[in-house]
Amino acid sequence: MALDELYREVILDHYRNPRNRQPLAEPDAEAEGVNPLCGDEVTVQLSFHGERIDQVSVKGHGCSISQSSGSMMGEAIKGLTRPELAELAGKFHSMLTAENGEVPLDDERPGSYLGDLEALQGVRRYPVRIKCAALPWTTLEQALNED
Repeated sequence: MALDELYREVILDHYRNPRNRQPLAEPDAEAEGVNPLCGDEVTVQLSFHGERIDQVSVKGHGCSISQSSGSMMGEAIKGLTRPELAELAGKFHSMLTAENGEVPLDDERPGSYLGDLEALQGVRRYPVRIKCAALPWTTLEQALNED
């Protein structure tokens, strides 16, 4: 299976079977994000146990890129502290906006840098789609800044 095909399957799996969609009963942080250009919407809820993200809810509707990005993000951030989350978000943003070769993605070991999130690396070829992939992340940042 070619790497592009593998990544396409990962995106479709997260889109068809999104993770962490159940609303949280008492979130510690919450925000809603909208991409007015395409109509994507996402709501991010977080609860903390001490300094770590304990529970995540990412729900909404929109294109496969925004919804699968939210599902992957929810999986990736569980258990992280704010500094760890900032590092992961920086890596993800760099992957979306960097020129080829600037981010240490390893085609021989898919997922070794960012896990499933690497499936979204092809989005950087389509600048309009970068906002779709970034929407859950900007909404997460908003939730963290408002709590």
